Amino acid sequence: MLFISVLGVCMIKKVEILMNKIKIYTTPYCPYCLRIKNLMKKKKIIFEEIDLSIKPEKFDEMISKSNGARTVPQMFIDDTYIGDCDHVHELDNKGKLDKILGI
Repeated sequence: MLFISVLGVCMIKKVEILMNKIKIYTTPYCPYCLRIKNLMKKKKIIFEEIDLSIKPEKFDEMISKSNGARTVPQMFIDDTYIGDCDHVHELDNKGKLDKILGI
C-alpha cells in the first residue's frame, strides 16, 4: 500500500513537470547550447528548442523576454527568464535548479 502511495506521488510530480513549458533559445554551432541541452536531457526534462539559425525572427523575442540578453542559450520556464548556460549550471551546482524545474 505504501508503494502505491509513493508511486502516486511520483506520477503527480511527473505530470507537474510536464506542465512547465521550458524553452531554450539556441544555435547549432554553440557549445554552451549543447551543454544546457545535455543538462536538461540528463535530468530527463522535456524542453522546446528554438533554433535561431532556423527561426531568426525569434531573436528579437528572446532579447525582449531576457531583458536584453543577446547570446545563446537563453532558458525560460513558463515565460519566466531563468538565464544563460553559466547561470543555469550555477543554479544546478548550488542545488537550486531542481527546485525551479520542479523535480
